[in-house]
Amino acid sequence: MPERAIGIFDSGVGGLTVLRELRSQIPDEPLVYLGDTARVPYGTKSSSTVLRYAHEAARFLLDQRVKFLVVACNTASAVALNGLAERYQVPVIGVIEPGARRALEVTRNGRIGVIGTEGTIRSGAYERALLAGRSDVVVHAAACPLFVPLAEEGWACHEVARLAAHAYLAPLLQKKIDTLVLGCTHYPLLKQMLQEVVGPDVRLVDSAQATAKAVASRLGEYRLLCQTTPAPLPRYFVTDIPDRFKRVGGAFLGKELHGVETVSLD
Repeated sequence: MPERAIGIFDSGVGGLTVLRELRSQIPDEPLVYLGDTARVPYGTKSSSTVLRYAHEAARFLLDQRVKFLVVACNTASAVALNGLAERYQVPVIGVIEPGARRALEVTRNGRIGVIGTEGTIRSGAYERALLAGRSDVVVHAAACPLFVPLAEEGWACHEVARLAAHAYLAPLLQKKIDTLVLGCTHYPLLKQMLQEVVGPDVRLVDSAQATAKAVASRLGEYRLLCQTTPAPLPRYFVTDIPDRFKRVGGAFLGKELHGVETVSLD
């Protein structure tokens, strides 16, 4: 089991920010990534549809004999995580609980903002996770639907992105938040611009970083850390033509992606 790969899935390329952090924090681990690009985005789909998609993605990765499953999608984490953990015989982790835990560690005044897709914000999953960890915090959430296409277009520092950020974040800043959770795996690509918009007194929480740290901890706890070095290059699968995934994903990772394979989840 320790020599098997970690399986990671997302609706598209956003989860590559989690893969990037995993490679940084636990570089000896083999990784398999699935981007469900034929059905992206998940954030605008119904809960029942996202649940079905998540189980199909999980089954595909388990067919690749992974030892650990990372749900690198906030919407799928909000809707499907418990069902996945109950059904499959490997450890399963999402991106919401690690991000919430980190936000509780760094907040000073207990006022926490959360931004994400419409589906993630509508689910209330971050609010539940934050309040479960500390009942006296005040959570303010906002959907930021333009951030995903802006990140994928490489417009992280474009004036259009900055204007959108000011519009989305102004109501949260008026609530005197001191911590802002980036509740979408695309959003770390916008981190520099977002920090400039919210100012130095607001701490940004990158759920991709927090998730990678949690994965590393649980691998050690379950004695699943890979003992073989060096790790092979990650394997990438998509459910639609790979051209856009390779272009945008290469920008996410800062290197060209090779060997991206198109598969069906039927």
